[in-house]
Amino acid sequence: MKVFTTFPQSDLRDIPSAVQSIEDDGYDGIVSLENRHDPFLPLGIAALHSKKLKLATGVAIAFPRSPMITANIGWDLQRASSGRFELGLGSQVRGHNERRFSVKWLPPARRMREYVEAVRAIWETWRTGKALNYEGDFYNFTLMTPNFTPEPLEVPLPKITMAAVGPAMLRTAGRVCDGVRLHAFCTRPYLEQKVLPELLKGLDESSRTRESFEISGGGFICTGPDDQSVEEMMDWVRYRIGFYGSTKAYWPVLEEHDLLDLGQELNHLSKNDGWSKMAGLVSDDVVRHFAAVGRHDEIAKAISERFGGLSDAIGASASPEIPADLPPDVIQDIQAI
Repeated sequence: MKVFTTFPQSDLRDIPSAVQSIEDDGYDGIVSLENRHDPFLPLGIAALHSKKLKLATGVAIAFPRSPMITANIGWDLQRASSGRFELGLGSQVRGHNERRFSVKWLPPARRMREYVEAVRAIWETWRTGKALNYEGDFYNFTLMTPNFTPEPLEVPLPKITMAAVGPAMLRTAGRVCDGVRLHAFCTRPYLEQKVLPELLKGLDESSRTRESFEISGGGFICTGPDDQSVEEMMDWVRYRIGFYGSTKAYWPVLEEHDLLDLGQELNHLSKNDGWSKMAGLVSDDVVRHFAAVGRHDEIAKAISERFGGLSDAIGASASPEIPADLPPDVIQDIQAI
């Protein structure tokens, strides 16, 4: 099992030392998020201050960016990292697309499929020199001249993964991507009974096997050196569960555990300025549905029980503001799962 962590994104000047420390500790890679900050800029710095770490966006929001823009950034990061970059894309929900990014909302699963295909078509043109000719329902790319073609890559093209929650997006990930980035708002039963079957349908459509496809994430990690720090992490996750659970798009996960009433209560609070009250509705039992919980000396076993046999990679840190603090020997124990 691969172990990823986050790194500082609020100040680009903090990245070199953080990345060197992460690499020294033995993590497999780092993931940048698109929340308060751009997800690509930090990885450019990380590429120049690391030698082995995989560098991934987890995730970059797709629709506000043309596939051409994303292809260009991905090409440059793959070159700078000598082949260690992974492009993780996500659609985001309708409200954010329309109201935060001012992007027209169109059928997201079909559009994401075309987005990935278009990025790959652009890369293939740059790699081989053949004419660019991608025509779809949402994206059309038919012009590429030498003046806009970047220098050749001496490493393989980047892998593309995709965030997915619902059935259509999961099937799309299995059909066109190299892997899926599961939301942390996920439980093991939901992963087994709802997520994996849809991914396998997509893989079957593209005549690929599960072994060729990487499943990343699918839950939270609550750990620390002592019981108090674990409880603090549980409280942080408790709030995140409340935040995500208030959004109807995530309710199928709650329904799997007969917790739809909780989702409705959380949704009511979100519409009545009750954000500070959400965590109080999320019990310890609910937290443990969504998270592997335990001190550092317990967490490898908890991760094995929570993710083993399903996820190929886990994110050990909660957010860029809460970096992972796993000791190197614990990282090795998780990697052995």
